[in-house]
Amino acid sequence: MPHVICEPCVGVKTGECTLVCPVDAIYDAGDQYVINPEECTDCGACVDVCPVGAIFPADRVPGQWQRYIDKNERLLLSLID
Repeated sequence: MPHVICEPCVGVKTGECTLVCPVDAIYDAGDQYVINPEECTDCGACVDVCPVGAIFPADRVPGQWQRYIDKNERLLLSLID
């Protein structure tokens, strides 16, 4: 997974990330947005515009938000099903 959206997005969802994603890889998953790793080009544009600092490269997710790696995968699967 190239990027993971973490806890600061929950309940906030300002949406700047969805506007700058060149491939529309960011989806609304209810309480937060999620990034589809199959579609993401790893450009990082979403990271730069996130006003709450919720988006991280998967290998740099802070320890307190590691659970969001799995949460993003689960939320994405629920959107696809």
